[in-house]
Amino acid sequence: MPYVIPGRFTDKVAFITGAGSGIGRATALRLAAEGAEVFVHDVNPESLAESVSMITAAGGTAVSRVGDVCERSECFDAIAEAVEAFGRLDVLVNVAGIAGAFHFTDMTEAQYRRMAAVNMDAPFFFCQAAVPHLLASDGNIVNIASNAGLMGQAYTTAYCMTKGAVVQLTRSLAMEYAKTKIRVNAIAPGAIETNLTHNFQIPADIDFELMTPYMGYRGQGEADDIAELVALVAAPGSTNIHGAIFSSDRGVTAG
Repeated sequence: MPYVIPGRFTDKVAFITGAGSGIGRATALRLAAEGAEVFVHDVNPESLAESVSMITAAGGTAVSRVGDVCERSECFDAIAEAVEAFGRLDVLVNVAGIAGAFHFTDMTEAQYRRMAAVNMDAPFFFCQAAVPHLLASDGNIVNIASNAGLMGQAYTTAYCMTKGAVVQLTRSLAMEYAKTKIRVNAIAPGAIETNLTHNFQIPADIDFELMTPYMGYRGQGEADDIAELVALVAAPGSTNIHGAIFSSDRGVTAG
């Protein structure tokens, strides 16, 4: 974390989903290093415990909760627990997500429902639960969308749909709360070196030529690249940033 700004999030509380690995872990480490008290959430207890150990070993403060974001009640209960633990909420970062490639007609209903629940429903319900607390603290939301939410991609129709929904969730909330001090923004990463990309499944018989337009020319980014941008967007001083969708994809959506 070469650009850490110590104290930037002092006296702030941040809630991060998907914090057991990848972008979520990098974000939790970054915000904690800059002074935030962090509440970290993930479905995997072992990886989440590792994240907490990394945060506390670096001198940060973290409370964790294991849960499945597909459940509306879990989203609301987790936010309530964070507020109870720290007394306030200043930043919500919706990171948790899943991905996969399918021939459009082969994707099962169960696969579709799971992707929609994790990628689309969970950010909606976390935002719904968090907004009253964020209004009280003049806080902000950073949603992790994807370049897939800004462009059509072969074999990932459901993923593109769900990430496009995150983009529109962000813009709509930004408009609804435009007369308040709450801020709502999103980051749209391209491919990032995480478990999500390492475990990305592609059918054996796809036409790879159809996928090359959105593979880019500069390789994959790092989770810290996105954590860096989250810290900037969520920072108390970034009062002019509201309703923005930040592409961080090494030029994939540039043309």
